[in-house]
Amino acid sequence: MAIIAVTKETRANETRVAATPETVKKLTAAGFSVVVQAGAGIAAAYPDADYAAAGATLVGGAAEAIKDADVLFKVRAPEAAEIAALKSGAIVAAALNPHQDKDTLNALAKAGASAIAMEFIPRITRAQVMDMLSSQANLAGYRAVIEGAEAYGKALPMMMTAAGTVAAAKVFIMGVGVAGLQAIATARRLGAVVTATDVRPATKEQVESLGAKFLAVEDEEFKNAQTAGGYAKEMSAEYQAKQAALVSGHIAKQDIVITTALIPGRPAPKLVNAEQVASMRAGSVLVDLAIEQGGNVVGAKLNETVITENGAKILGAANLPGRIATDASALYSRNLFALSGLFLNKEGAFAPDFEDEILKAALVTQGGEIVHPSLKTA
Repeated sequence: MAIIAVTKETRANETRVAATPETVKKLTAAGFSVVVQAGAGIAAAYPDADYAAAGATLVGGAAEAIKDADVLFKVRAPEAAEIAALKSGAIVAAALNPHQDKDTLNALAKAGASAIAMEFIPRITRAQVMDMLSSQANLAGYRAVIEGAEAYGKALPMMMTAAGTVAAAKVFIMGVGVAGLQAIATARRLGAVVTATDVRPATKEQVESLGAKFLAVEDEEFKNAQTAGGYAKEMSAEYQAKQAALVSGHIAKQDIVITTALIPGRPAPKLVNAEQVASMRAGSVLVDLAIEQGGNVVGAKLNETVITENGAKILGAANLPGRIATDASALYSRNLFALSGLFLNKEGAFAPDFEDEILKAALVTQGGEIVHPSLKTA
């Protein structure tokens, strides 16, 4: 019987866990033996007793949990002591940050691990249930609005009272991916006046379907700004200047701005420059969801709230899904459970097929080497 190990996350500010009692029960039903380090789920409100009741074996330390494991499930990349405890050939599935964290990648390769970067799960139909970027970005978009609303210090919906009317807050979402769409939906539910922008024309309909207004220079170039594969084309300097002018005038009038743009393997693009930050009113808020990749907002600082000279606040909180650890863990652990099905053959025996298109796309180290094409040449 193949063993799956789940250890306590030790990296800074990480409150999530890679398995919940729900998924432990499903994994054991599928034929796995699950070993969980004591205390692994406490920060996400999953007590040890619930894991034991679900069929997990609880052990005291990470090394003890890992030493006989065929698979190690993590949220973040394992640390040196955990990698040292791996048996050669063990599978490690986690958000490995492979483009930035080369030291961990090299250590995993040296240990002989078959490491799967959950960020590299391909966005194909049969892999949707394994897509941790989407599951976690959805919660990050929600939490960004909550964080922004708290920092704003005023009500979001319009309120009419005997003492007078409170105006609705204006919220601007920059980037309409999974996180941006959830941010729009959340801000709308809270009663804000919401606008959003994205370089892909196809997102206009999505924005409007959620009751928000789409903001863009909608000329002929914009209408043809998307490839057949759904990706954005590079816009001309003339278009970029027109769009920047439109956005600058809009940002100056906003109460909360949420930026969500990320480019895999590259620093986050700067969406809000210093002049635009300086144009915002005192008490207004910018929430930078891309802060861990360098940030979309000029002046944003990782894990800090920056108060600008004009009294605006720039929130650079990392790992927003970790601030909703119970739900974030539930969704991520289901991503991993779905992935575990690829480790079994038709007879239910442990026999990972690394030629499967999903595993092949996400495999970053194997047999002592870094094997992913994008990392070999990086």
